[in-house]
Amino acid sequence: MRMRDYFQDKLGLLFLALVSLVMILMLCLAFKVPLEAIWAISCLYLFTLGAMFCLSFFKKKRFYTDFIQNMERLDKKYYILETLSMPNFYEGKILYDGLYVINKAMIEHVKNYELQMDDFKEYIEMWIHEVKIPLATLTLMFHNRKEYDKKVLEQLRRIESYLDQVLYYVRQEFAEKDYLIKKNSLEKMVNNVLVKNKDDFLENQIELEVRDLDFDVFTDSKWTLFILNQIINNSVKYMDDMKDKRIWIFGSEDESSIYLHIRDNGIGIPLQDIPKVFEKSFTGENGRKRSRSTGMGLYISKKLCEKLGHKIWLESREQEYTEVIIAFAKNDYYQVLER
Repeated sequence: MRMRDYFQDKLGLLFLALVSLVMILMLCLAFKVPLEAIWAISCLYLFTLGAMFCLSFFKKKRFYTDFIQNMERLDKKYYILETLSMPNFYEGKILYDGLYVINKAMIEHVKNYELQMDDFKEYIEMWIHEVKIPLATLTLMFHNRKEYDKKVLEQLRRIESYLDQVLYYVRQEFAEKDYLIKKNSLEKMVNNVLVKNKDDFLENQIELEVRDLDFDVFTDSKWTLFILNQIINNSVKYMDDMKDKRIWIFGSEDESSIYLHIRDNGIGIPLQDIPKVFEKSFTGENGRKRSRSTGMGLYISKKLCEKLGHKIWLESREQEYTEVIIAFAKNDYYQVLER
C-alpha cells in the first residue's frame, strides 16, 4: 500500500476539505478577522487535516500490506485469513468479517465435495470388484473349454486391464493410505507379472529373456505389480508382426539405487513423443495408428512411482526398441523401520 495511491483515492475528500477551508477564510474576511488569526486558523486546519489523513493511512497500511504480501506468498490462497490479525479500523473489520464468512462457506463446500467424491470413489471401487468376479469366472470357463475363441479371451483380458486402470486411477490420489512399503523380492514380483501375461506371450509368440533379478527392493508389491503389468502390456501391444519378438527384463544397481529394465524390440516411439509419454491421456502417433491406447497406463504408473518414492523413465528409438527403467532407491530409513 503506497501513500501516493492512498491520497489519489482520497482526492474527493481533499477537494471538499480545501473548499471548506476557502469558505472559512471568506467568512473570516467578511467578519474582519485579523490576518494573524486567519493565518493561525489556516495552519491549524491544514495541520489537522494532514494529521488525520496520515494517521488513517498508517493505521491501514500495516493491515493491507500484510494482506497483499501474504496473498502473494501463499500457495493456497484460501488460507489468507489465518495469516491476518484483526484490524483496528472499521473498514478493515468489515473486510475481515467478510473473509471469515467466505472462508467458512468455502470450507463447508469443499468438505461436502470431498464427501461426495469419497462416496463416488468407494462406489467405483466396489463396482469394479463386483464386475471382476463374473469376468474372472468367464475367463476360467474359457480356459476350461477344449475349444474357445482366442479373440474373445483377449477381449476379456483387455476389459480386466481397463478395469485395473480405472481402479488405480481412482486410488492414486490417496495411494499413501493404501500401500505398505516393505522389502520385496524383485524377481518374485516380475515372475508374478509374467505368469499373469503368459497367454499374451504365447499367442503373440514373444520370447522372454529374464536375468539378474536377485535383488530385494523396498516398495509396495501390489502397486508395483500394477506398474509392471502396464509396462509389459505396452510392450506386447506395440510389437510389429515380426518373427523375432523379444522382451528383455533384467536388473542392475549402483551405490544409490537398484534398477529394473524392461526392454522390447517393438516399433519404438517417435522422438517427438518421448517427452510426453507419461502425460495424462497422451496416446502419441503409435496410439492413434493402432487405436488401442487410452494414454492412461504410463500416466498412472508415473504417479504411483512418485508416491512410492521411485523414479521411472523411458528410452526408445523408432523401429528398434523401447526400454523402461524403474529406479528403486537404496534408503537406510526403510531398513531402520524394518528392524
